[in-house]
Amino acid sequence: MLVLKLLLMSAVVQVPARVPGIAVERRLAGQLGLSVGDTIRLGPTPDSLRLVATVAAVFEPRPDPAEIARPNRRIRMHLPDLAALLGTSDRVDRFGIALRPGIPPDSAAAVLNRSAFGYQAFTSRAIASGSSQTFRVVSRFHRAIALISIVASAVFLLCIMLLKVEERRLDAAVMRFVGVRRRTIFGALVLEAALVAVAGSVVGALLAVVAGAATNAYYRRFFDTALTFSIITPRIVAFSVVLSLVLGVIAGAAAAARLVRTRPMVLWGRG
Repeated sequence: MLVLKLLLMSAVVQVPARVPGIAVERRLAGQLGLSVGDTIRLGPTPDSLRLVATVAAVFEPRPDPAEIARPNRRIRMHLPDLAALLGTSDRVDRFGIALRPGIPPDSAAAVLNRSAFGYQAFTSRAIASGSSQTFRVVSRFHRAIALISIVASAVFLLCIMLLKVEERRLDAAVMRFVGVRRRTIFGALVLEAALVAVAGSVVGALLAVVAGAATNAYYRRFFDTALTFSIITPRIVAFSVVLSLVLGVIAGAAAAARLVRTRPMVLWGRG
């Protein structure tokens, strides 16, 4: 089977003795109102619909981000039928080769390229890498945004902890007056900051899951595809929790250190 972009039009025709079967992409079948068993005419141009065929199957292509915004639709035909339709036998634009397990794709491509002229062999990884440059740029852009967001959130968390610690000045002064050690006060404030950071990261992860589900539902319906646009993995959640905990401990330690270094009378407002 070979995938080829063709112009297609449904029609009521007189069926010849042998009618080839074709497979039609689901979205194309939906647009033209085709179903299995329908008879159509095919041709390389709109004024040359000379091949009569029947719809033998409706298939769903593998989701491909590189083709999500393209309006092209596909059908699949047997090679003899395709050659008869185009009038060019023994000619193909491209085809795929499946390798046996254990054969390195790079070595197989190198051997094929040395064997003859007129074609060039590529590994599937090389083709995917060449067609995904745009997505790599977008990925780097997202990483830059993530880094800026982390720095901004760290500054925001530090400010929140400083304000929260300032509200505990009287409590810290009383604890110092009754003999509570600075180390104990420092540890309590750091622990509180860590708990706040973990709770915030959990709430953020839940919001991310909800937002990801809404994003996938909207764009899958918009593009009529099975692609996944937003992925929240356990690794991402674990990384966010650990990062939030580290930033919370650092912010809490900075704010607590500033508080415990202040004399009790100053904290009480009498110094």
